[in-house]
Amino acid sequence: MDPGQVIGAHGEVSGLPAPVSAHVRDEKLPELGTCTVITEWSQSDLVRGTRLRYWQQWTLITDGNDHKSIRTVLPPGPCVPVSGELLSGLSPIQGLRAVIRETSGHQLLEIWDRHGLRKCLNLTALNEHGRVYDDAQFGCLSWSECENKLLYVAEKIKNTSTVTHNEERAFVKDRSVYCEDWGEGLTNKSVPVVCVVNLQCGSVSVLQGVPLDVSPGQALWARSGQSVFLVGWYHEPFRLGLRFCSNRRSALFKLDLNGNCERLSGDNLSVSCPRLSPDGSTLIYLQGRVFGPHNQCLSLQQLDLSSRSTSTLLDVVNTPQTGQCAGVYEALPPCCWSADSQRVVFSSARRNWKDLFMVDRRSNKVTSLCDIPPPYCDSHFPPPPPPPPPPHLPDAPPPPSHLHQEHKRNQEGFSDLPVYGSWKLLTVQKDLMVVCCSSPNTPPTLRVGFLPSAGEAVIWQTLQPPVLTFDFHWTVLDVTPPPEEDNTHYPGLDFGAVLVKPSPPPTEDKLPVVVFIHGGPHSQFPAEWNCTTAGLAKLGFAVLMVNYRGSTGFGQDSISSLIGRIGSQDVKDVQSAVVTALQRDISLDPDRLAVIGGSHGGFLSCHLVGQYPEFYRACAARNPVINAATLLGTSDIVDWRYSSVGFPYSYDQIPTAGALAAMLEKSPITHAAQIKAPVLLMLGGRDRRVSPHQGLELYKALKSRASPVRLLWFPDDGHSLSRVDTQADCFLNTVLWLHQHL
Repeated sequence: MDPGQVIGAHGEVSGLPAPVSAHVRDEKLPELGTCTVITEWSQSDLVRGTRLRYWQQWTLITDGNDHKSIRTVLPPGPCVPVSGELLSGLSPIQGLRAVIRETSGHQLLEIWDRHGLRKCLNLTALNEHGRVYDDAQFGCLSWSECENKLLYVAEKIKNTSTVTHNEERAFVKDRSVYCEDWGEGLTNKSVPVVCVVNLQCGSVSVLQGVPLDVSPGQALWARSGQSVFLVGWYHEPFRLGLRFCSNRRSALFKLDLNGNCERLSGDNLSVSCPRLSPDGSTLIYLQGRVFGPHNQCLSLQQLDLSSRSTSTLLDVVNTPQTGQCAGVYEALPPCCWSADSQRVVFSSARRNWKDLFMVDRRSNKVTSLCDIPPPYCDSHFPPPPPPPPPPHLPDAPPPPSHLHQEHKRNQEGFSDLPVYGSWKLLTVQKDLMVVCCSSPNTPPTLRVGFLPSAGEAVIWQTLQPPVLTFDFHWTVLDVTPPPEEDNTHYPGLDFGAVLVKPSPPPTEDKLPVVVFIHGGPHSQFPAEWNCTTAGLAKLGFAVLMVNYRGSTGFGQDSISSLIGRIGSQDVKDVQSAVVTALQRDISLDPDRLAVIGGSHGGFLSCHLVGQYPEFYRACAARNPVINAATLLGTSDIVDWRYSSVGFPYSYDQIPTAGALAAMLEKSPITHAAQIKAPVLLMLGGRDRRVSPHQGLELYKALKSRASPVRLLWFPDDGHSLSRVDTQADCFLNTVLWLHQHL
């Protein structure tokens, strides 16, 4: 296969833009109303090796008598590039835009109105705090209701400008003291503080009163503007990695501007994503358990701010009922309330899909909002026309209801298809939902729809179809483990997979199959747009993405079933999915099988080629766990190293021979001598979750046995290998490796 062909395919699928956030403004006139939908998009630029961001907006004309009825959509405005923005937010009334921008080593706060730049503060020069946090864990930028104050989180400043002689000597002595941070993806983020900007006088102050053993983040204003709500993560006796971990001990706090702090949630819990209702009466947030699975099914809690009573709006779902919501597994968007403060909208994994749900506080009833196919629910005012289908494809009949897809099997045993396999909520404001929809053959699509009245369906309107769609065939596979592999503690669990194939096949030969395994392990491969999968399918590979037991979207029991059984249950699940797919689809070639994955997906990939050495012909693993025993002292999530093999964790844990033996026993390194398939390893030199020495350990074991192995080293990348140039390099090498050995 020509490298140029691979580079071209990767450029085509990875360069497509995706919406990442949205905001809605409305204006009501006597005979009509308007809604302005402002969206931020991300797009990879392979030439510069960076991700570009830009803004684009649409104006929706609504009916004067029924402001929830869209009469027409005006053509969108031009794409406006965004440069150097770390955080941004629109004020609730005037629509002022606050931006924290990085330029020439300084961080600036800018306030923009309709006439241009209204105010600019050099936060770095003011020297009240360190760098502003722009991450998804701590970061925030919140307007007060009066629009005179802003709230954000930054690193506490290390002030040495006014020290005495003795203090200076102490500073010199302590300048090399180790400073903890919050691990992978949060390097150098150690001591966050909550900062308030008074826009009237241009001052910046750091709020006092946060407990000393707490690191604050995700702050937002109370309606009065005299206090703030925040999440505080406990960092004593030491910090553990926070990214992708919803099991860290934390609490919800209320802090007033005079430094009085009150804990609002229970003790020894994990909380996140506080969201205030439009009427200011209720605060919702997500709650989970501490330690155990690093990601879990979360409950949705509601706190009545007048009575201080807390109740469960949506509980943890242990075993989902067929076709029903499987629980909450991901963060809430910044705006998720209905205008009447009675309904909450969220996206979440449901089996092999990502669905959109609404929960009503009055009844606790959960409703799916994406269950009616577009041919019957799109507005009669068409959006800009999508690209025409390829001429060789016949017009497809309308698909059945998305909600019932997994119960309607065709004769091959696969599920029939919805139009979109993934619905991700970006925002809901003024009851207008803005969502990003996609599927394995349809790149991200921007859609809007008003929250429906009781018993009615959403009328969805497509604002921005993708520039390209692809003629891949995709389907969903449900897999039941054989009786001997059923989990006795959590019996009766099944799992699933998503199969994507080139359509039509490039030749009459059977298709080589790439088994693609997600990391986590508590994450998911929904039936959504995936650049790696699309690139492989475009180049002639069938791709099987497996959601083994332990994946999100199948209930908390499925997640818990994997504890203590990594390296066995998950390995057998993937193997069962592959065998099942081969049995049900005769177009797949059982003699040309490869396996790829990252992190825990790399762990499973290396297990599979070691435990089934005659079955797979190639392997490509990104930052894989190879030896859990040697990883124990180097990972930022040491608690998961114990929990994953079935041992309880406490901060004062000392390794024992039994624990280390269990970790080693469940590791791919124990099967290294049986590996026959050529192995490609891709490692990030700055990975703090899975040390690159893990991959090096397997590399040396294979090299010593003259087994085919190749290692790619990315010194400036971390666990996710997420840099644009790194992703391009990994894709090129992976495809050429697979082509060479399949």
